[in-house]
Amino acid sequence: MKQRIITGLIGGAGFLLLVYLGDHWFSLLVFFLAVIGLFEFLRMAKVQPLSVAGVLAYLLMISLLWPSLSFTKETGVILPDLVLPVTLLLLLYAVFRKNQFHIEHAALALVGALYIGYGFAYMAALRNLPDTGLMLTVLVILGIWATDSGAYFMGKAIGKRKLWPAISPNKTIEGAAGGLLAAVLVVMAVNVWIGGISLDKALIIALVSGIAGQLGDLVESALKRHFEVKDSGQIIPGHGGVLDRFDSMILVFPVLHLLGIV
Repeated sequence: MKQRIITGLIGGAGFLLLVYLGDHWFSLLVFFLAVIGLFEFLRMAKVQPLSVAGVLAYLLMISLLWPSLSFTKETGVILPDLVLPVTLLLLLYAVFRKNQFHIEHAALALVGALYIGYGFAYMAALRNLPDTGLMLTVLVILGIWATDSGAYFMGKAIGKRKLWPAISPNKTIEGAAGGLLAAVLVVMAVNVWIGGISLDKALIIALVSGIAGQLGDLVESALKRHFEVKDSGQIIPGHGGVLDRFDSMILVFPVLHLLGIV
C-alpha cells in the first residue's frame, strides 16, 4: 500500500504537469501510453505484438490516434482510415493461418486497437482544444480520480451490497455511489474555484466521470477475469500496467465526445 501511495502521488503529479504543459509533451505521453496499453492488451489476448496480427493492430491503433496528436502536422504524415482494410486483412489472416490464428484472435486484435486507439485519441484531442482544453481535461481527470478515491473509501467504510461480484467482487453499491458523489463535489468545487466552464457542462462532466469511469474499471476487470490475469502489466509499481491505471479514462473521454460535451 505504501508503494502504491508513493507511486500514485509521484505519477499523478508528473501526469498533471504534462497535462499542464500540453502540446507535444502531452501528445508524446499519450502516444507512448497507447503503445504500451495495446502491448498489454495483445499479450493478455495471447496475440504476439510483433506478429502479423499484432502489427496490423498497431497500424489501426496509430491511425486512430495520429490525427489527435499535436505534432502530426509537422511530420507531414497523413494516415488513412484503416478500420476496414485491417479488419479484412485480419479475417484473411485467420483463414490462411487456420488452427494457429483463430477468428477470436482477429476479433481481439481489432477490439484492442479500437478500444485503446479511440480512448487515447479523444484524451489528446480534448487537451489540444484551444482556450478550454486544459481546464476541461483537468476537470475530467480530477473527476475520475475523485471517483476512484470516493468509491474506495466509501466502500471500505459502509460497503455491504456487492455491485457486480461476477466481475469485480470487491466493489459495492455503496462504494459506487460514494465515487459518483465525490466526482460531483470535486468537479463542481474546482470549476467554481478556478474553472470558468458552464455549470451544466461541469455537472455533466462530473456525472460521466463518476459513472463511465466506474464502467471503464469494470470493463478492465472483465477483461482481466476473462484472460485470467491479475494485472495488465507491471510497468507502474503498485498499480500494475497502463490499462490498470487508465481504464477509466479510456472510456470516459470517448463517452464525453459521443455526448457532444467536449
